[in-house]
Amino acid sequence: MAEATGPQDSVDQQALDESVTFTSELIRIDTTNRGGGDCRERPAAEYVAERLAAVGLEPTLLERTPGRTNVVARIPGTDPSADALLVHGHLDVVPAEAADWSVHPFSGEVRDGVVWGRGAIDMKNMDAMVLAVVRAWARAGVRPRRDIVIAYTADEEASADDGSGFLADRHAELFEGCTEGISESGAFTFHAGPGMPLYPIAAGERGTAWLKLTAHGKAGHGSKVNKANAVSALAAAVARIGEHQWPVRLTPTVRAALTELAALHGLRPDLDAPGFDVDELLGKLGRAADLVAPTVRNSSNPTMLEAGYKVNVIPGHATAFIDGRMVPGGEDEFQATLDRLTGPDVEWEFHHREVPLQAPVDSPTFAKLRAAIERFDPAGHVVPYCMSGGTDAKQFSRLGITGYGFSPLKLPVGFDYQALFHGVDERVPVEALHFGVRVLDHYLRTA
Repeated sequence: MAEATGPQDSVDQQALDESVTFTSELIRIDTTNRGGGDCRERPAAEYVAERLAAVGLEPTLLERTPGRTNVVARIPGTDPSADALLVHGHLDVVPAEAADWSVHPFSGEVRDGVVWGRGAIDMKNMDAMVLAVVRAWARAGVRPRRDIVIAYTADEEASADDGSGFLADRHAELFEGCTEGISESGAFTFHAGPGMPLYPIAAGERGTAWLKLTAHGKAGHGSKVNKANAVSALAAAVARIGEHQWPVRLTPTVRAALTELAALHGLRPDLDAPGFDVDELLGKLGRAADLVAPTVRNSSNPTMLEAGYKVNVIPGHATAFIDGRMVPGGEDEFQATLDRLTGPDVEWEFHHREVPLQAPVDSPTFAKLRAAIERFDPAGHVVPYCMSGGTDAKQFSRLGITGYGFSPLKLPVGFDYQALFHGVDERVPVEALHFGVRVLDHYLRTA
């Protein structure tokens, strides 16, 4: 293959068409992950592996659990001294109730220039765009500057134990040389107001802290006074956690996001000034505040309660689950606060925990990501942000890989990208996929 030179695109019409076809056909492969281990990503893994192999790549299929399949392939670069780049996307999706949707969530229907179905945004669209790009390279005889490692993973929508966690722990050799990675939840158009299209690129993630709370008490008859009621103790602890106001903790990524967003609104706040009020600043940023507000603090949201088996029986124990998220550097504060909020009568433990992440926004990598977006949408404003949730980048960080959220889509005004994550009527415009293919092709060739 010849090295790509100059600013030209490698993508052809076939690549643009394939990004749509692959998105639609991957959606039709039901890879619902309910978190109980019943998901089967293998049909989707075989789908992408076959299309990689068809253009001369050598994909490897790996499983920790039968049916929970991952695909990894490496594309050699032209500069053997360059660090490798990881491009990863997950194949599983969250559940969808067909009765709530305008179209069947696994139809992959293409209608009026839009691809519909579960995974259209999260994240079979990115899986398809990457697949279309590397196949276009093979047809055009293009090689990227640095090695590109492509990973299609299982189990991201649950624990990642069968996916990126398994790959990082058991197959680290496949990612040799990778220093950085790109994946979901970044570089999408966020319309903050008239004439203000933003492209937030993720340069951080809050840590995952899913908690299990347990209260033990004295079982008894529901008609009797019971001062050792496990349900009462648990309910009080859950209420304290749900009502807690976490203090502001501004990480470097969030500080950069606030500074750039404020400048776009004609503001120049001093984030270090005594008495600086982040909530007051957020109130001046309009819709753009939605990109930052969830990540200026830790959070803890009660989500599940389990207790009792009969209305007139006081149970001996009760449990609850909390979706906690920790900003980078906020782990110790989070644990100390939970010890205080739960009190002496309720125990708590991590049901699932993953580290918070932070990536530099003043790096050459971020500059190239920014430039790739601006090349195809000069009117767009690229800003860094921190994800409120998490991705497979957490597991790959165990290998020393710095992760950025970069799955580019140019979206029309009124298209609420963030609301469609895990939402009803998930869909993606065809033109957004075409834009993403062009941006990914340019960035990945020149990264």
